[in-house]
Amino acid sequence: MSRDTSLTPDDAGSSSTVGSVGEFGLIARVTAGRTYPDTVLLGPGDDAAVVAAADGRVVVTTDMLVEGRHFRRDWSSPRDIGRKAIAQNGADIAAMGARCTAFVVALSCPADLTVADAEDLNAGLWDEASRAGAAVVGGDVTAGDHLVVSVTALGDLAGASPIRRDGARPGDVLAVSGPTGASAAGYALLAASVQGHPDLLAAHRVPRPDYDAGPAAAAAGATAMCDVSDGLLADAAHLAAASGVLLAVESARLPIPSLLRQAATELGVDVLDWALTGGEDHVLLATFPDDDALPPGWTAVGRVGEVGDVGAGTVTVDGTEWTGARGWTSF
Repeated sequence: MSRDTSLTPDDAGSSSTVGSVGEFGLIARVTAGRTYPDTVLLGPGDDAAVVAAADGRVVVTTDMLVEGRHFRRDWSSPRDIGRKAIAQNGADIAAMGARCTAFVVALSCPADLTVADAEDLNAGLWDEASRAGAAVVGGDVTAGDHLVVSVTALGDLAGASPIRRDGARPGDVLAVSGPTGASAAGYALLAASVQGHPDLLAAHRVPRPDYDAGPAAAAAGATAMCDVSDGLLADAAHLAAASGVLLAVESARLPIPSLLRQAATELGVDVLDWALTGGEDHVLLATFPDDDALPPGWTAVGRVGEVGDVGAGTVTVDGTEWTGARGWTSF
């Protein structure tokens, strides 16, 4: 259903800058004419939005994208950046076994950012929010030296229990909801100015989480789950530490597309480096009681083992403890 706001867009052209139209002029432009799902009881225009929480609980997560750290504007369009900001938060909601209900976006940007770019970024936010089955219900805008997009995502468990990181048990199957390494490959190709491989470049610019994979895993009896944002091994180590177990990854079982292998050969890279340690794919990593429990689209890539002589949080690859870099770290 459509929600009216108290703000009215001005008639400034899209070639104007954010500084010239001002905070409220920009907010008016990016909120006008939007349609909201029934979970949004009150959209933008008041001091806060109102979102239905029929379950009685709300799943909440937040993350941000910082220019120069998480994206480059010469590599990614404003629409790409908007979609990526929503995707990385929506994947965290899915990793809890929940479905997205709403997103709140805080934007810091230079005053000379064009209105056209701001509107394209907003279009990307809405494109991905809609793909996740939700909407952007509010946020904030302020001036800053660089473009920063901070998103808070809300989700609903529909009466189910959240799937935490601490439930993996020895004997469980370790599985992923999709291939890993494409975003890292896209980054490497962009950094090397290598032409071609449009699918890998797109995977870096805009991850495409399967928002249904989390609830499907929960319904299938997943015992533990997390989003792969920092790298398969890095996030596997978090899950293993929380559960007090060892995770044994079998590299031969990893779903590695041929296009990823081709790019690795072209750049002289071991494709396993991308698949095991590359971040920002936003597929899900989960443990299940047995192979028969895996939902469609999930691939078994290993097993959960006893800690034994090694510490909790240990991840092995083909029987050997991984001691190299596991993935992305913020500091």
